[in-house]
Parts: sequence; C-alpha cells; structure tokens
Amino acid sequence: MSKARVLYWFRTDLRLHDSPALAAALALQPSVLYPIWCWDSHYVYHSRVGPNRWQFLLDCLEDVSSSLTTLNPASKLLVLREPAVTLLPKLFKEWGITHLVFEKDTDSYAQARDKEVVASARQCGVEVVVGPQSRTLWDSEDVVKANGGKPTMSITQLQAAGKKVGPIPRPIEAPTSLSGPGETGLAGISQTRPVVEEGVGDINAKYRSSSETSYTSGLAGPNNDFSIPTLEELGMPPATTTIRGGESVILSRLSRILADEEEWAATFEKPKTSPAAFEPQSTFLTSPYLHFGALSARYFYHSVEDIVEKRRAEKKAVSTPPVSLTGQLLFRDMYFAAQSAIGYPFGQTYNNAHCRFIPWHLPSKVDTTTGLVTGGYEVDSAVKEQEFIRWREGRTGFPWIDAIMRQLKYEGWIHHLARHAVACFLTRGGCYISWERGAEVFEEWLVDHEAACNIGNWQWLSCTAFYSMFYRCYSPVAFGKKWDDNGTYIRKYCPELRHLPKKYIYEPHKAPLKDQREAGVMIKGDGTEADFNGIPVYPKPMFDFATQRDICLEGMKNAFKVGLHGDHAKVLDGTWKELFADGGEGPTEGGVGGPGGMGGFGGEDREDHEEPAAGVTPKRSSGRSKASTAPESAKKGGRKREHSQGTLDGAFVKKAKS
Repeated sequence: MSKARVLYWFRTDLRLHDSPALAAALALQPSVLYPIWCWDSHYVYHSRVGPNRWQFLLDCLEDVSSSLTTLNPASKLLVLREPAVTLLPKLFKEWGITHLVFEKDTDSYAQARDKEVVASARQCGVEVVVGPQSRTLWDSEDVVKANGGKPTMSITQLQAAGKKVGPIPRPIEAPTSLSGPGETGLAGISQTRPVVEEGVGDINAKYRSSSETSYTSGLAGPNNDFSIPTLEELGMPPATTTIRGGESVILSRLSRILADEEEWAATFEKPKTSPAAFEPQSTFLTSPYLHFGALSARYFYHSVEDIVEKRRAEKKAVSTPPVSLTGQLLFRDMYFAAQSAIGYPFGQTYNNAHCRFIPWHLPSKVDTTTGLVTGGYEVDSAVKEQEFIRWREGRTGFPWIDAIMRQLKYEGWIHHLARHAVACFLTRGGCYISWERGAEVFEEWLVDHEAACNIGNWQWLSCTAFYSMFYRCYSPVAFGKKWDDNGTYIRKYCPELRHLPKKYIYEPHKAPLKDQREAGVMIKGDGTEADFNGIPVYPKPMFDFATQRDICLEGMKNAFKVGLHGDHAKVLDGTWKELFADGGEGPTEGGVGGPGGMGGFGGEDREDHEEPAAGVTPKRSSGRSKASTAPESAKKGGRKREHSQGTLDGAFVKKAKS
C-alpha cells in the first residue's frame, strides 16, 4: 500500500474527464486523496465578478463534488475558506501531506500565487507535482517558446508555433475510482481571514445586497462540513442567468448535439451564426465551461475533429479554421499564449509593447511605480462618462446596442458578433471611450469571462492589437437588420418597444407620435426615466451615429499616424500629448497631465479599487526607465478640454519632437 498522502488542488479544472493532473495524482497510488478548493479572497474582493458568474462557478463546484462522491462515497470536494498561499502550509502539517498535485496555470495572478505555494511546499518537505496545462490545446508557454519567445498576435503565428510544439494530445479517460480522504480535522489550524473592511477594497461591493460572510464561519463553513459557499454568504442577490454550470451538464449537451447534429458541427462557420438568436442561441455555448475547466478544450477539439475527419473520408462538406469550431479553439489558444508572454501588462495599454496607444476618453489611472493600472479611471469628459453609463445599462437610444447590453447583464452571455457590435460602438465606432472600460464591464457580467480572451477581443475590436482595419465599423442599425429585420431580438430584450412597427424598431426616434401612442411607448429623454404618466419611455439616441463615426474615424487615422505603443517613452511619462493637436478626439490637451490621461487637469476620478491586480508588483519591462509623475508643466496648470468639444476640426498630427 502506497504511503502517499496526496492533496489535489482543483482550480480551473473542475472536471474528471481529460484531467492529466488528476491522473498524475492517482498514479501515485495514494493511501488518501484530499480533493480541495481554496476559497480565494482575490476573486471574492479584487476581481470583477457579478452574481451570474458566481452562480455558474458554484454550479461547477457542486457538480465536481457530486462526481467525486459517485466514485467514492467517502469523498467530496473539500472547500476551505482561505487563500492557498496562507492555507496550504498549514494543511500540509495538519493532514500529514506528502504530495501536492495541481494543474499548471499560465494566468499572471496564478503564476505568482503558485510560485509562492510551491516554495512553501518544499519548505515543508512536500513533493510538488504540476500536471500539464489542459485549459488550452497546447501549453501556452510551449507555444510562446516555439514562437521565438514572442506573443502570438495572429492565428497564423499560433498555427505555426503549434506545429512546432506537436500534435494536440488526445483526451484521457476519466478515473473510475479514487481513494477517499483521511482525517479532515482542523483543530490545529487557525483561519487567516482576509483583511477587508466592508465596502473598502472590495471591488464587488456594488453587487452585494448584504454583508459578505463567506469567511466568518471558519475554514470549513457554517456547519463545519467543507460546504460550498452560497450567493447569500457572498452577500449577492440571486443570479438572473438560466445558464447552469457543471461538467455533467456540458458533457450531456455536447454528446447530444454531436450525435444528433453531426452535419452542423462539421460545417459550422461562426461568422454565419446569428447574434439575434436566443431560444436557442446559434452557437454551442461551450465558452463558460471551457473557462472553469468543466469541459476540456482537447476533448471538445477531438470530438469535433473526429467527425470532420470521418466526413472528409466520405467526401462530405466540412468547415475549416479559422471559422470552424476547432478554429475558435485556436483563437482561444492564441490569446492565452499572448497573455502568457506579456504578463500583467497584457490587460492594459500602458506599458504594453503590443498594444497601440490611442488617446481614448475615460483613460485608466496608472500607478507609475508598478506600471499597472489601478482599477480606476479618469473622467475627462462628463458627456463621455454619461455615454459610457448609458452604454453599460442599455439605454443608448440605439435598440440593437441596448438589447445586446441588456441580454448581457441579465443572462451573462451574448453572441460573439453581438460582442463585436457593442465593443466597436463603445470604442472606435461611436463613443471613442477606452476599450479598458468595456473589458471591465464584460469581466463583471459574462459567465464565460476568460481574461485572455476578453482582453484580446477588446483589443481586436478597438484595433489596438491583433487587428488594424479600423475603418470597418458595425452600424447599430444596418448590422442588426441584416440578421433580424423584424427586430424580434430587440422586442425580447427591450420590451418597451415590442409593439412598434417593423419600420421603426431599429430607429424608434423616427416614429411619429401617433405610432408611438399606438405602440404604447414614448421616445424621449436620456433613459433616466422609465415611464411617463404610466407610459413606458425609451430614450432618444445619445448622438448622431453617422457624425460620430466620422469623428472616430478621423481620430483613429490620426492615432495610427502618430504610431505610439503602450511602452513608448512618451506614453510612459505622459508627454504623448505633445504629438496630438488639442482639437483631436480624446484627452489630448497638449503637453501636460499624467501618464494615463488628464492627470494634472483636476478632472474627476472614478475609483473602483486602489490595488494593482492581486497586489503583485511585477518587474518593469527591460529597456525602460520608471515613468515619472506628471511633467513639470502640469504643475503650472493648463487648459481643460471643454465637455462639448467633440469634433476633429484642425486635428492634425503635430510635428514630433526629437
């Protein structure tokens, strides 16, 4: 009998199928196996997570726990309410652990955390076994090495690097049995609770309807049974999404789809799927399961590829990357490898060598000592702040945009082309507001939020990285009509417009008062009033789209001509403003102000939280000195941009200074 006492640490691998790390743990033939989940305060307090994604995670935890119990009635997922960095060294001693096993994770926060955990394990004499990364098709670090140490900034680069890494591994079978845990006493352990004052340092405080209490009942929960925390303990209101999480949920659905709709899977082309479909949606909806590891990317890939190869042999039609199902997984790997190579700066413009610098409105605040954004942003224009709020809440006066944002907020998911439409509208194709603001909203609301993919897609749609054809914009009217001329999707998510004639459903502000009265709606205001004398109100458009699109187009042309990236010295010290005319779109008031944007102008600040991500201070990229605070000229004051200034008259590039 093996004397190995194994602690298996679940993270983003909440499944039993195709889990190389779990297989490595079982290969040790342990006498006891403790499957644990560490309730990490980083995600509770410092990562933007709304009720819908929390609920999806809780579903996944319950599901994997049930699967463990099915294999061994004495086993289940042991949820311990403390971050791994402080908790695990105590568990090693209390439970006599000989081996710690977990799956590799290339996320920036996870790498910093895991490095600390591994060091403490070795100090305790615990052997560490790190299983290969299986969140992606290939190990992201291997892809980066095969790409010459550089991030993969195109699907072609990813495919070329993938060929060098080797074939995508076939999935392995789920275990059929496992050892139970030993004694789970915690008498010798005192809980280290996170120090967070209620509402202070808690980025998710705005979602909490009551106090957050998931840590107050001790390490093993209120009944001392290692229970999975609830939304109530998180202080969160009930989730509104109908999307349920869990390995068993997605495997059952995927098996049914691949068996019954083989042709659809084999000929699937994502650009041809409709963003207006909702019952059911027009895609496989696997992304949230891939994020939490309830579904193996390799299992999904080979399940589809086997069907494709069979049809090829039969001379039947198939789709190919990048538009095929497997092509979507390749795009996911591309973003993961880019994030792995760049690290923390991947999620921001400042100090990111691969992100084009655009002087967007509502720029992120920057901590120049770390080179990281702080989580807050600067309000350079009250008008733009209101446009951002109206976009986020789905009351822009453009029904196609508003329906998408309302579906996102309520259901936690929207089609990829819908994401394209609202991302373009917020950035280069409408509001000219920083992509980082939009990425933060998606981070809060998406059940399938994957940091690498979310950031990469926002950079793509804002044309700051991966893609540069900024002149191709999505019309908030024509694009929706292409997919849903009758406006069924709008009528679903903007119910106040459901009785409007088809002629006006995409532009209700053009409806005569007679038609408005007959439809039982009033088109007026900015969305701050929901009804007028008992009649539902829908807002007028917040700007003329054609005019604003031209303004954005000229701004993008100008920024591309200047040609700065996030790690340029002038971006780091704030003197980028010297290269832009004062009349340009964005906060470009000459040579004063802080690195992130307005700085010394005395504009309002929006702070969501003060800490850099995970409290980690990464090394600055080589070859760059620390950015200074605002230039000396900022101390002398300067001109503040007028809130009404929204044109590009005379917006030409200034002569660059040497």
